[in-house]
Amino acid sequence: MEFIRITNINDPLFAKLHTLLGEIFPPEEVLEFDLWKEPLEDPSIRVFVAVHEGEVVGATEYRYYPGWSIAMTDFTIIGKPGQSIGRFLAQERQKDLNRLAEENGEVLKGGFAEIYNPYMMKEEFDFGGVMPMNPYVRREVLSHLGYKKIDFSYVHPSWKNDGEAVSGLDFCFMPTDGALSEIQASLVIDFLKNYYSVLSNKPKQWLEMIENLEAQETLRLLPL
Repeated sequence: MEFIRITNINDPLFAKLHTLLGEIFPPEEVLEFDLWKEPLEDPSIRVFVAVHEGEVVGATEYRYYPGWSIAMTDFTIIGKPGQSIGRFLAQERQKDLNRLAEENGEVLKGGFAEIYNPYMMKEEFDFGGVMPMNPYVRREVLSHLGYKKIDFSYVHPSWKNDGEAVSGLDFCFMPTDGALSEIQASLVIDFLKNYYSVLSNKPKQWLEMIENLEAQETLRLLPL
């Protein structure tokens, strides 16, 4: 299996990746094809696919933030069960992040991720019928990897940029130090403002969430 970075919307592998995204995720979670041009060309956004016998069988998108010494995993998708694709992607991503931190003279402190909370979701999605992508399964896997729920009610702006709030997820952090029990609220706030700066149409619920976070100094890290 190969771990290949995509940096151009015209890369044939990207068409296969976008098709896979549409099969796995609900529509409001998938950026339109043409809108991927700038993110793919952005050196800070790293999109890699797992390629097996010429086919895209999985993918991950993530970023490293120098200065903060943290990462953000935008998504990890698995197209087929029984091929250890998730483990392969997680291991290759971690190697790359450690290298990026070292290049910046830093040590990786941890990484953020949005994680579906199936106990909160108003409607069920089949996630392409791929059982490893089932939100109950994924939540347990991410818990085993070390992700912890940040203790606040989370919504995010729809990637359709239509001003709608998307719920049914938790915002989580995987600290390098597994004993860490809290995180600075200011880091969470600064990160979320930066991450969603590309979306101009923020929903009222998201603005209120940020306002509530600004009234706190630290946030607890809870088990998933």
